[in-house]
Amino acid sequence: MSREGSLDAPIRHPIAWRDPDFTDAAKLDAEMRRVFDICHGCRRCFNLCDSFPRLFDLIDSNPTEDVEGVKSQDFSKVTEACTLCDMCFMTKCPYVPPHPFNVDFPHLMLRHRAAEAAAGKADFTQRELAKMDRNGRFAVPLHGLVNWGAETSNALTRPVMDTLLHIDRDAGLPKFAGETFVRADRKRPATANPSAPAYGKRKAALFATCFVNYNKPETGMAARAVLNHLGVETRAAYPGCCGMPYLEQAQMEKVEEQARKVSADLVKLIDEGYDIVTLTASCGLMLKFEWALIVPEDENVKRVAKAVFDIDEYVVAIARKEGLPDGLRPLPEGVTVHMACHARAQNMGPKAAEMLRLIPDTPIDVIERCSGHGGTFGVVRPTHAVAVKVGRPVFRTAAQQARGHIVSDCPLAAQHIVGNVKRMAQKEGNAAIVREPEHPIQILARAYGLMEA
Repeated sequence: MSREGSLDAPIRHPIAWRDPDFTDAAKLDAEMRRVFDICHGCRRCFNLCDSFPRLFDLIDSNPTEDVEGVKSQDFSKVTEACTLCDMCFMTKCPYVPPHPFNVDFPHLMLRHRAAEAAAGKADFTQRELAKMDRNGRFAVPLHGLVNWGAETSNALTRPVMDTLLHIDRDAGLPKFAGETFVRADRKRPATANPSAPAYGKRKAALFATCFVNYNKPETGMAARAVLNHLGVETRAAYPGCCGMPYLEQAQMEKVEEQARKVSADLVKLIDEGYDIVTLTASCGLMLKFEWALIVPEDENVKRVAKAVFDIDEYVVAIARKEGLPDGLRPLPEGVTVHMACHARAQNMGPKAAEMLRLIPDTPIDVIERCSGHGGTFGVVRPTHAVAVKVGRPVFRTAAQQARGHIVSDCPLAAQHIVGNVKRMAQKEGNAAIVREPEHPIQILARAYGLMEA
């Protein structure tokens, strides 16, 4: 006899993506109807993202008002709105494993995307955007031209991108740097602070992530500066993208390829005594959890999963165990901390806020709600407006808090929030208070006076 809900910690089963049943249309349809019927009877996820309102509208608007009355072709509307944030699985659903109902909504959406891709329904633009290393290698040498073309104010390029590539003309796009983080790290070597309490006790390989490496190396340099100041020896490491953009598109073979390739390089650093420290939440989630669900038999993947730390998590651990050097200066303008969904899904607690509360006399506000961005979801025309709608409560809260900094462990979320807060301020005739979108580690670097370094 099954019980109503569960208080047990959620567990996840490996994704059986190599099994022919994974993309079998009839079996997938039956499983989606089974899970959707459970969701229909529960509905506690109604306010998490747009997937659930879409599902419930499909059920409520059909003549039978049940799952059986929903057309299978309409399931794609539900799948389209899922950003694989994992919040329904981690924080809301009472029927996740080990409950016998065995509901894993995000991985069911992933399975449906894989089936649609197998049927030739993959989106060209989103698949091309997922090729982060190729795109980064092309864009960095041409960053001036690429960034000019990506500006939302560019009346020449953005309408063309909207028409031909379906990249929404109002969506903010990440800028590319003129130098990668890995190259900057090599050109400007740094050493650990010998007077810090943690000196000689830790070594950290900073997994650059595609975004930090190609788009925002200043986040990596801030992380390096902070860890060096705390006494930690560092080096930049970037064997390649973690595969999260491919996972969003259900390109499981590409995720496997990246997991095997990147983990094989990272274990060499582990053998040299380095901890692996990730600089964005999505990559931390991939290395800690998702890789092991996709290639569970790979020993390198298992070893990496045990050696990975989120940068905020790592600094908090140093503060607790070894202690921090003096010199943190207050930031009276305060910080709004957006808790990124992929940071929350790591089940490590609000480490970004915990880290920033180490700064004395600095107001820290926390927002624990989805920003709505979700990778390519927030960029392409079919879903950009939905991304803005889902994120609107976050934008309003951040604007009301009116702090001097808005930060998130997800760089796309930070950009999405700051851009929309500024738009709200402009519409209301107010001057925007916030600076550019930042990572929490950049705030700690600022408080230590390390930004110039």
